[in-house]
Amino acid sequence: MTLNALWTRRTAMKSNGPPYIIQKAAAAVFTPEGRSRVRALIDFYMENARIIGAGLAAAGFTVYGGRNAPYIWVRTPRSVASWDFFDRVLERAHVVGAPGAGFGPSGEGYFRLTAFGSRAQTEEAIERIKTRM
Repeated sequence: MTLNALWTRRTAMKSNGPPYIIQKAAAAVFTPEGRSRVRALIDFYMENARIIGAGLAAAGFTVYGGRNAPYIWVRTPRSVASWDFFDRVLERAHVVGAPGAGFGPSGEGYFRLTAFGSRAQTEEAIERIKTRM
């Protein structure tokens, strides 16, 4: 076998799986410390979801989600399409979310926010929506 063929085989075999550092990181998740850190991260983002949901509900919006996943769905006002609501929130509150229509026809009439942010950013975004919308 030629050196080129051996090198090609070696490179192909090393490239067919996740890098070693990723394998080590994945294994670390299952240690007691890893489980503890993952739980703390989940709790942090779910508290952000609670803040978003409670803040928007207090502002009069109908909200769904945020209990088992860090996504909160907001019902848009009756005559407002999800893309139009996206524009309003962006222009007035300077907050970005996802128009429900982007998730298919059943998403129309909804707007999705995520809890994957810092606590300060989350609180500021909800305050802006509450005061500017």
